[in-house]
Amino acid sequence: MLPFTRPTLDAATIESVCDVLRSGWLTSGPKVQAFERELSLILGNRPVRSLNSGTAALEIALDLIDIRAGDEVITTPLSWVATANVIVLAGATPVFVDVDPVTRNIDLNLIKAAITPRTRAIIAVDLAGLPVDRDALYALATAHQLRVIEDAAQSFGANWRGKPIGSFGDLIAFSFHANKNITTGEGGCLVLPDMALIPLCEKLRLQGVVRTSDGSMEVDVAGGKFNLTDIAAAIGLGQLPHLTAFTERRRELARQYFAQIDPAWGFELPLADMTQSNWHMFQLVLPLARMRISRGEFIAQMRLLDIALGVHYPPIHLFALYRKMGFGAGQFPHAEHIGAGTITLPLFPGMTDEDVTRVCVALRKTLLENLR
Repeated sequence: MLPFTRPTLDAATIESVCDVLRSGWLTSGPKVQAFERELSLILGNRPVRSLNSGTAALEIALDLIDIRAGDEVITTPLSWVATANVIVLAGATPVFVDVDPVTRNIDLNLIKAAITPRTRAIIAVDLAGLPVDRDALYALATAHQLRVIEDAAQSFGANWRGKPIGSFGDLIAFSFHANKNITTGEGGCLVLPDMALIPLCEKLRLQGVVRTSDGSMEVDVAGGKFNLTDIAAAIGLGQLPHLTAFTERRRELARQYFAQIDPAWGFELPLADMTQSNWHMFQLVLPLARMRISRGEFIAQMRLLDIALGVHYPPIHLFALYRKMGFGAGQFPHAEHIGAGTITLPLFPGMTDEDVTRVCVALRKTLLENLR
């Protein structure tokens, strides 16, 4: 079975985790500090603090800019549900804006109409690793005095016009989940716009605690439990040196998919950005109107051919939680169309060229056998 993703871990990384286990220092410690230093170097010496998930990075980012009840935060309906859940958990209101059908990212041209006096921030998501237009995003935010949180959970290693995502901008949240291009098993980090935010960020990630040299402590804010472990950081330290090679291999695999998937088959292909995207995922949209079977049946038939596919993502506004808030079908047609038919193909550095061919042969066979 060819999975849609698999982490690539070398022997040295595995041994480094064993070293941490032998050391007896398993939670946040010297490995976390080293990981944060390396992240900062990659990201233009920006201040970075590691966390136990990309979701935690979003939560803390909202807290740092004081998003509260009564505030509105604009975001996309086409993302992992965490993007909107953190807004709800902060007590604020998510305001969805439809996606651009070509990039599948939030349509920046539609944001202005969604801004109200209560709008405080925009959470922009780089779907599948394709960066949102940062120039247009920040021009819009500046014009309307809005904060920007970049949900870059999927775009570590991507760039905007040659500048690494995370090396500029406001608040940037990365994920290092097991299916991401660089992993710590579970984990993430938040890139800060200002060194002055580090103390509050550190308090928010660990119960608000501030320790002093005499062993006493103080708590003046209610923080969470979001710290990364040294076990996870050791994995991340082993991954970072491979970032460039992983990204280039993903781009090469994407090129091969474009070369072997005939547009005449009817799949909707992603934007072929081979310079900025990190190709976290390669996603097709099925021509469901021409098919005799559902997406679920298509995925099941591909599994019979030993190819595992993913679904990323169902539109957030159609989940029950958000329907209770008044959202419903028909509000964001592009996101709904893509979300209903999207399939994620296998793509990870350990894949061979022959694996791509296997996938493409299986796609063609499964589709052509099930057209109306």
